[in-house]
Amino acid sequence: MQKKEQIKKLKLELMDRYVAIMTFILAAYVIIFTFLTPDKIMSWYIALGLILLGGPYLFTRKRFSPDFLVHFFLISVPIYSFYIILAFWENSVACFSILLPIPLGAYIFFSKKEVLLYTLYVVLTIITISIVANNFNFNFPKHTQEEIKFNDTLLFISNISIVFLLIYYKDKIKRPEALDHPTPPDSLVLSKNENVSKVVIKTTPDPIDAEAFEKLFEKIETIMSQDMLFKDPKFNLSRLSVVLEVNSSYISKAIRYKGYPNFNTFLNNYRINYVKKLFTEIDFQKATLMYIYTESGFSNQSTFNRVFKQIEGITPSEYIQQNL
Repeated sequence: MQKKEQIKKLKLELMDRYVAIMTFILAAYVIIFTFLTPDKIMSWYIALGLILLGGPYLFTRKRFSPDFLVHFFLISVPIYSFYIILAFWENSVACFSILLPIPLGAYIFFSKKEVLLYTLYVVLTIITISIVANNFNFNFPKHTQEEIKFNDTLLFISNISIVFLLIYYKDKIKRPEALDHPTPPDSLVLSKNENVSKVVIKTTPDPIDAEAFEKLFEKIETIMSQDMLFKDPKFNLSRLSVVLEVNSSYISKAIRYKGYPNFNTFLNNYRINYVKKLFTEIDFQKATLMYIYTESGFSNQSTFNRVFKQIEGITPSEYIQQNL
């Protein structure tokens, strides 16, 4: 619940700053089209957009979820921008860039499927505007090349500022989401044909890389042992990456450098070692095998039995008979 509140707070913060920046940008364009490059219709149209953006947002930001508001906004922007892009279609190569931040915004708030849908929505909007512009004649006000260049430059700067804002908040929002929405625990289980024994991988990394791998692996083992992260059935490489604030690919390289084929092997070795430790400490008259394997991070007995035999070469029952 705390993570969800943190994510919601960050999303609201991003939305507030976005609305503030867009309010400033739209106000600047109202001034430009009123005094510098007079275009009465465009001036009033952008002023209307300014009012529709700021006013309703203040009343709805806490009444609706951030995701709902962003959905509504991402759907509305191409519709609202249709006239603006159409008006400058013949003279400005940058006019359609108004729509480019939409896929990035969708990526921050929504799933990959929704990102794809919004990307297609943007592409279809541009295609539709192109068809309309090439098949119908409109009597839009004419602007000089200097005015067009000035507006394009301002539009470019505006879009860059929006993109930087979105990128800044992307990592801040995605990091707690990685912890709140982990990949399924089955991803931690090795395939039946996978060799889970510790394997020496012949690599010849640079001395600097080798030293870095050693330090990183030491850090991984320390946090795994002290915090017992392996006890979480949903723990995976992406969550370890978030905890350590290290790229997951680099973590995988450090683990392979130390002789483990992959992260799953490394993780399951920790779990099985903890199982064997519990075997020596637990009174089987008071505790069950289910308690032991769930306490060690396994979600079900079939997975536990399979991984145990892959690593130890015998079943848990055989191990207990031989060693206890």
